Amino acid sequence: MSSRHLYVHIPFCHRICPYCAFFKHTPSDTDLRGFVRAVAKEAELRLPAGFTPRTLYFGGGTPSMLSPTHLNALVEGLRQVADLSQLQEWSFEANPATFTHAKVEQWLRLGITRISLGVQSMDTATLRMLGREHSPEQVAQSVQILREVGIPQVNIDLMFSLPGQTLPQWRHTLEDALDLSPDHISTYNLTYEEGTPFYQQFGQQMVDEETDEAMFNLTDELLTAAGFRHYEVSNYARPGCLSLHNLACWQGEDYYGLGPGACATLGHTRYANEEDTPAYIQALAAGQLPPHSTESLSPADKRTERLGLWLRTDIPLPPVFLRPQDGSYIQALCAEGLATYSPASGLLLTRRGRLLADEIVLGFM
Repeated sequence: MSSRHLYVHIPFCHRICPYCAFFKHTPSDTDLRGFVRAVAKEAELRLPAGFTPRTLYFGGGTPSMLSPTHLNALVEGLRQVADLSQLQEWSFEANPATFTHAKVEQWLRLGITRISLGVQSMDTATLRMLGREHSPEQVAQSVQILREVGIPQVNIDLMFSLPGQTLPQWRHTLEDALDLSPDHISTYNLTYEEGTPFYQQFGQQMVDEETDEAMFNLTDELLTAAGFRHYEVSNYARPGCLSLHNLACWQGEDYYGLGPGACATLGHTRYANEEDTPAYIQALAAGQLPPHSTESLSPADKRTERLGLWLRTDIPLPPVFLRPQDGSYIQALCAEGLATYSPASGLLLTRRGRLLADEIVLGFM
């Protein structure tokens, strides 16, 4: 079945946060008009005729950095190749305090349905430590703007297990986030990625698994009590507000990726564009695909990836993806209270099991 999902990577940020390992950079002397043309050209070269995505995700970087002119040009370029009229969801990442009512009104006119705000914390000192430029008050103002304009869904991204962060501080951030009445909350356990300033500064510290678990459990308790569905290890949604794009990826559906650093999975093939914006623009200006790597995935690779992602969700893994030889391992997981299994519905990890999802998947390899 052909892919119905599209990801577009916008690698630009005003400043580089010390914990972030995604491909990103300041615009500096990047030809933004050339970048927009390049993404449109890649869409022309990569997407099949009649491509009609069900979900579209603009990630980064900071997509909201694009000026109205450049964003309009980018979307128009995509519409020359893809039919965006059937989108069920269009997600767009933004930073608080970086947009006005007028900018959000443009997003709504374009058809964007879901804004994901990179909040990270509702504590002023923690935000400063993370290199974030907004304040808790500006987060509230940004959510208010999105609501006043009429964006259908608002997501708030938060991080826990930060250097020096206490359990009461994390509770405070969660409660303040709930006070804003978002439709979706993503909560990520900070990992120290090699190549980031945070890794150099804090990466040699021992991971405190006890604190991680306490913060994870507190998150689950507070957000589910507030009516959120804990539908993936790091994600909570009000009824009807699940991230359709991310859910498709977690369930192993194919997706295309455009932009420098973007990757895609199509059947048993994965491609990844090199993390080099000038080379990306140059190649596409010449009518060629950007520098990229291609990987062939074996059936075993695909199965391991599917299990690794699907088991993080609250949707049972269908029995068709399990093998007869997995039976004894599944029994052991159920006996330890880490999973439940039914031949009719499939395999589902418990709350404690999902906390250990990455380790549990290794037993199916």
